[in-house]
Amino acid sequence: MRHVTRSEKVSAAVFVFEGLFSDTRRGTRTTATVSERGFMLKLYHAEPGANSLKALLSFKEKGLEFESIYVDLHKFEQHEPWFVAINPEGQVPVLDHDGAIITHTTVIGEYLEDAFPDAPPLRPADPVGKARMRFWNKFTDEHVMNYVSMHGWHRMVGVIARSIESGDFEKLLERIPLHEQREKWRTARSGFSEADLANATRKIDVAVDKVEKQLAGTKWIAGNMYTLADINLYSMLGMAAARMFPEKAYEKRAPRFTNWVARMNERPGVKAALAMPNRTNPALRTFTGEAR
Repeated sequence: MRHVTRSEKVSAAVFVFEGLFSDTRRGTRTTATVSERGFMLKLYHAEPGANSLKALLSFKEKGLEFESIYVDLHKFEQHEPWFVAINPEGQVPVLDHDGAIITHTTVIGEYLEDAFPDAPPLRPADPVGKARMRFWNKFTDEHVMNYVSMHGWHRMVGVIARSIESGDFEKLLERIPLHEQREKWRTARSGFSEADLANATRKIDVAVDKVEKQLAGTKWIAGNMYTLADINLYSMLGMAAARMFPEKAYEKRAPRFTNWVARMNERPGVKAALAMPNRTNPALRTFTGEAR
């Protein structure tokens, strides 16, 4: 796989910036024509990576029909008034179930289990199984996601942020609802410290080693049933680890983890989710492409 150059990343970042303040259309519907009745389920999402992939996988694995509404993060549609009216946090994905708005991907996954009990289950029926699944979801949410995300922001968002003139950058920040996200953009612009990036890499190594040990005794992450825990860890780490950190040689260090990723990749639901539109410029792809 060819790695893109820094100049290609900068050119892509400038291209992204040129559209920031000019395009305010309401999302893009990417599924087949909606029936006269309309879909009961609508999912607002971005590319099939990280949080958006996590939500898409639940739908595809459960076989639920939904209206796919693409939100272009590279044009900051998630900060447009029409989207903030749906989710005041200005973040994707968002589930709209007949007017009920559900946010945060771990919550969305469990909501679909409760709302559609007749669809193929992604959550154990017994209390112990549920607890184990939720343990791994909590681990991924608290000890994996942010550290992989830091490397993604360092490699992609930082390039975009530094391509924006100071005055325009402040205008951009004014549109971001969450204080934490505004500060994250500022950090990406100034650059994450080498110490923070090293600690993030260490945390990712710890996570891979923990999963490797777990898979010595179980077929899937939370046991012998495929669950939301597999979807979560794959979306936040599994799909990206080998591409983002080839120097780690995880295929040798963690063969069970590598085999689990391969089995995930072969699942029809995973293939269907990954086939959803990916409009990220290849020079800016981290989770789903060749940018490093």
